[in-house]
Amino acid sequence: MKSIKELKKEHLKNIKLIVFDVDGVLVPRGTKIKQMGNTTILETKLIEKKQIEQIKDLNKKGFLINISSGRGLYMLQEMFREVLPFVSLTYENGSATWYKGKIYQHVNSFEYLKDVFPRLKQVIGGSIKGFEPKEFIITIHCVKRVKEIEEIVRKEKNLYTVWNGEAYDIGIKKDQTKAVGLRRVMKIFKLVKKNVLAMGDNYNDYELLKEAGIAVSADRSRVKGDFYVPLKGRFSPADKLMQKILSLLSQSQ
Repeated sequence: MKSIKELKKEHLKNIKLIVFDVDGVLVPRGTKIKQMGNTTILETKLIEKKQIEQIKDLNKKGFLINISSGRGLYMLQEMFREVLPFVSLTYENGSATWYKGKIYQHVNSFEYLKDVFPRLKQVIGGSIKGFEPKEFIITIHCVKRVKEIEEIVRKEKNLYTVWNGEAYDIGIKKDQTKAVGLRRVMKIFKLVKKNVLAMGDNYNDYELLKEAGIAVSADRSRVKGDFYVPLKGRFSPADKLMQKILSLLSQSQ
């Protein structure tokens, strides 16, 4: 992998779509969630104003912007409200995409998850912080890995789970990934692989980055790419990438 410092203007000549993961890329990792009986309290993270302006500037330069996240649609809409007129939101690990008020559903997981969900809800212990409300996947926030959750999912031949260091995302094998979501987004915009630059930081971004023409890792200890962003510094990985792209585009022809 090369440092993002080695990204050059010619690398961007075919890029039309820039895809960002959210947690660990645009905002810090970590979700504050508290569950008490049937009540779930979930913190909505905020994107810094500077990054919203950078996204607007990239759009003005002609780039399409896609947000690809394991988070639910309602939270992403709140986080990116200022740029919703031109940003597409691919949510719940590629399950569906929202764009200009229209939802493109990529996978229907209900039949696979409806039976396993009650069994997962019965898992108790101090390590489980809560179940995040979602439509197409199951997300369980935990303070550490829980073997009982992994065993329940392992017995379901059609399901997979990914431990990302703070939560389990549970979905359908092969059909419910960020890579599947990106392929659908490329069809919506009539693009091919060489037109896409994607940035991710975690294990569930591995297939997303493989699907992109240019892959940028925000954490090279977890996922590899063509380029990586150094973790040190006060700016978020997405901020550093956008600064670099906008700087390259401002160079004279």
